[in-house]
Amino acid sequence: MRKVFVLAVALTIGSMSAVVRAQDSIAYKFTDVKRLPATSIKSQDRAGTCWSWSTISYLESEMIRLGKDSVSLSPMYIVWNTYDEKAKKYVRMQGNMNFGQGGAFADVIWVIKNFGIVPLSEYSGLQYGTDVHTHGELDGVLSAYLKVIVSNPNKKLSTAWLKGYEGILNAYLGEKPTEFTYKGKKYSPMSFYKEATGLNMDDYVSLTSFTHHPFYTKFAIEVPDNWIGEQSYNIPLDELMSIMDKSIDNGYTFAWGSDVSEEGFARKGSIAIVPDYETVEMADAEISKWTKLTSAQKINEFLKNPGKEKTIDQKMRQEAFDNFQTTDDHGMHVIGKAKDQNGNMYFIVKNSWGEYGEYKGYFYASYPFAAYKTLNIVIHKDALPKDLKKKLGIQ
Repeated sequence: MRKVFVLAVALTIGSMSAVVRAQDSIAYKFTDVKRLPATSIKSQDRAGTCWSWSTISYLESEMIRLGKDSVSLSPMYIVWNTYDEKAKKYVRMQGNMNFGQGGAFADVIWVIKNFGIVPLSEYSGLQYGTDVHTHGELDGVLSAYLKVIVSNPNKKLSTAWLKGYEGILNAYLGEKPTEFTYKGKKYSPMSFYKEATGLNMDDYVSLTSFTHHPFYTKFAIEVPDNWIGEQSYNIPLDELMSIMDKSIDNGYTFAWGSDVSEEGFARKGSIAIVPDYETVEMADAEISKWTKLTSAQKINEFLKNPGKEKTIDQKMRQEAFDNFQTTDDHGMHVIGKAKDQNGNMYFIVKNSWGEYGEYKGYFYASYPFAAYKTLNIVIHKDALPKDLKKKLGIQ
């Protein structure tokens, strides 16, 4: 999950007014069905770290659900540790793996389980002269450094390479706190995780739905950013959608990985849909005009006149993944569900691009879009039906 951070660059303060103006003609009207608690909207800025921000946002909501303090946790603490572990594996693999800003939900789970977590107030990750997250230089420097290491110019790796690498991380992100005080009590990152958050990383599972692996088994989704080898439980699409829908009813939010490069992800409109252009009602005189419109123009017309969306089935979903139409683009946090004026259902999605758009950092993803483009979700195991947990062997 690494591509869409470029959008955060475009959505600067100077462009906000244009975004709002573009939404004036959108005819969708949403009514919240259920909205669950979430912490404030934040921005990943110019860094491809959506996977960390979204999972952290999800775990913050989990803390609230569990009756703990509402506290903003540090995504950059996760990023430091992920970059560190990824470098070790990259060197062991002699450079034959993906390396970059991208990551997966599992990275966050792994880091917290092994290194704990700290509040955002204790670790901002901003040590390089800007007040926003800008990781282009950092990523370039780390990548170049590791290329030299794996080229093995001394014919034997030195004992200094990891210290040098971690020195770069410290220079850009800051040294990780080893001890801090929160509400008058001293913690280490690990004791804060175990004593203050109420979270247990073993309680979280990843779910997906693809036919190139058997249902009701686990497999590592084959995308470049799944460097850690996260295992997802594979279930039929209707079961996955049912869990996503009913979890909100039962008070559970979830982390959502999806492809947002589709034309139906109308960024300015803060909406994600799968338009069925073939069902658009037009007079005979309008048909020839419609066929000449570009995809972008058709989307704009669809936003002005909400129509029917495509019916998504397992085959369509699989084909989109197999032919690279569905890729591992973006991690987000689903915090509720809503309906439009026609009664169609949508998930309420908390994004990490700051307070952009009409919904101030949130957007609405239709159920067909979620069925089509969901790569995986991470959710508390207790949100799953008991019979499914038994079938999957989840205790």
